[in-house]
Amino acid sequence: MARSRLHQLSEHGVSVWIDSLSREMLETGELARLIQEDAVVGVTSNPTIFEKALSSGGWYDDQLREVLGGDDDPKEVFIDLATEDVRRACDLLRRVWEDTGRVDGYVSIEVDPDIAYDRVASYEQAMRLHGLVDRPNVFVKIPGTEPGLGAIEDCIARGHSINITLIFSLARHAEVIEAYIRGLERLVADGGDPAPVASVASFFVSRVDTEADRRLAEAGRDDLQGKLAVANAKLAYQQYLEAFSGERWQALAAEGARAQRCLWASTSTKNPAYRDVLYVEELIGPETVNTMPLETVVAFQDHGAVRDTLTDGVEEARELMRALAEAGVDYGDVVATLEREGVEKFSDSFRQLLAGIESKRAALVV
Repeated sequence: MARSRLHQLSEHGVSVWIDSLSREMLETGELARLIQEDAVVGVTSNPTIFEKALSSGGWYDDQLREVLGGDDDPKEVFIDLATEDVRRACDLLRRVWEDTGRVDGYVSIEVDPDIAYDRVASYEQAMRLHGLVDRPNVFVKIPGTEPGLGAIEDCIARGHSINITLIFSLARHAEVIEAYIRGLERLVADGGDPAPVASVASFFVSRVDTEADRRLAEAGRDDLQGKLAVANAKLAYQQYLEAFSGERWQALAAEGARAQRCLWASTSTKNPAYRDVLYVEELIGPETVNTMPLETVVAFQDHGAVRDTLTDGVEEARELMRALAEAGVDYGDVVATLEREGVEKFSDSFRQLLAGIESKRAALVV
């Protein structure tokens, strides 16, 4: 039987994850099918994804009837629903986690985006979610804001696996790597075992082009459009290669620590003028993750091209950064805007989610 394009992608070192999770996907066997047929070896989710899942049909109604009768806090109701989905998905992917030597098979659940700028609250909720899901192959997602860095380090130091989300800038990516390494160093210094700890740095891709292209159009530099997102990710991968190769890292690796992989998120193509698998094809390289929307999975299976691309054009990527500055596009402001808006969008979705739970309460509890 011929290997599918996504299986070929996996053979080039890219772990295929899916960026959605719902009770429907679990109940209908869709997630199991994705694992079997589309080489999916991990799952990520976020408040926007869960809000859509809750509002689609009545898949959560039975559990909602149970939990709404005993809890008036919609946030706690959400946690009950989400942790049930994540536990079931973790169980479904447990064999993948074991067969890959704990490299893949992870399922992510995110802390409340309203506490993205609160180090202590993020840490405490991350620890709680790890305990509630109670599966070795769960990732808790913490946004890579400046306050979030401390929460990430503290969780790693306690031996918990973390998915750092909403990374847009190279400077923040470097800080995320540093937080991970410091957390591991603290863990080892306290006599802990770093081998069970995993982490991914979720670097958002397509949104970078969306914001930069708008500014480039205003600057009359259409020739530079559609290039920054891929260049940004390629330079982030160079940071990964450098950070996880020196003496400092080797000392941790000798204790069993594993490198924090780059995860390419937001990889659907927002601009219809661009190839719909652009952010998969241009970011193919070893020891990476690409978490895809369902439509991108389908598109890549149909017509994706597989070849190593992630280390191609690195000097051109650096030159692009210089060209952007010359064009008057402030990279630092682009990525700062995206981080701020990313947190805001997740917070908006979370509030809509809570409102949806309240609406369900009115409809289901009599």
